[in-house]
Amino acid sequence: MKHHRAACVLVGLVLGLAAALAEAADAPPPKAAQVGAAPAGKVVAKKDAAAPSPVEPVDINSASKAELKKLPGIGDAEADRVIAGRPYLSKAHLQTRNIISPMQYQALRELVVARQKDAKFGKSASK
Repeated sequence: MKHHRAACVLVGLVLGLAAALAEAADAPPPKAAQVGAAPAGKVVAKKDAAAPSPVEPVDINSASKAELKKLPGIGDAEADRVIAGRPYLSKAHLQTRNIISPMQYQALRELVVARQKDAKFGKSASK
């Protein structure tokens, strides 16, 4: 008789659990919290998601030592080497002429340009 009663209790629990799961499956899922979403009833001003304004690239052919030192990974010695190696036809010459390491060049390549004074293409030279 004890086994029969325990089995009935177990069956009751299983049926109750199954009913609860079925009810939960029929209910609409709760809305997932969005990252950065404001709690219900509160209005939060959005941060400006726009990218920062583009920075004017540094011209390695005309930049001062102070301007060069503002670049990441460029100290006094590197700035002196950049200035001593001028003029550059391409910013890639910083790496190919061993002015800076390949890793430093990868970090700087989007931040520098090598403008030519007498360029025959692009913007016209000032008269």
